[in-house]
Amino acid sequence: MLVLPDVVGETPVVVLCGMAGAESHRSREHRYDTPGNSFWSLLHESGMTPRRLRPDEEGRLPEHGLATTDLVRTGEDRADPASYAVAELEAKVEQWQPEWLAFTSKTVAHAVARAHGRRRPGLGPVDWYVGPAQVFVLPGPSGANRRHDYDGRPDRLSWWRELAQLSGLA
Repeated sequence: MLVLPDVVGETPVVVLCGMAGAESHRSREHRYDTPGNSFWSLLHESGMTPRRLRPDEEGRLPEHGLATTDLVRTGEDRADPASYAVAELEAKVEQWQPEWLAFTSKTVAHAVARAHGRRRPGLGPVDWYVGPAQVFVLPGPSGANRRHDYDGRPDRLSWWRELAQLSGLA
């Protein structure tokens, strides 16, 4: 499984967390670098970056208070909480001390929630933390995640804008 290096600066405000080995970066050098993936446009349109960055510019995310990492799946059983390296993710968040940990899909958020015996979270801010960071669940930016209802909202962008506002990055 391909695990890309974390992109993090000294003082991230928001750490965006996807799933290592996800289609959005399998066999690629950069996260969210597939046709149809709207990660980079959602960051810009939400106000978190002043322009749309390209995947090969991910190293510039720390300039905007952002970081990226992934939850690594260590086993084959997706239903087993032990199949995910949750402790490693938590250690990174403890080290980095961001205000927010934003999961870039419900699937990733659910894997972490399940490891702590929590219920499956919906989109938006949730009432639990990973280390010092409040959790926010974003709708996945994958091109495969195009529907007409995102937990009562008509689009994904509104959730990304809410995170930008709450984090002060917009």
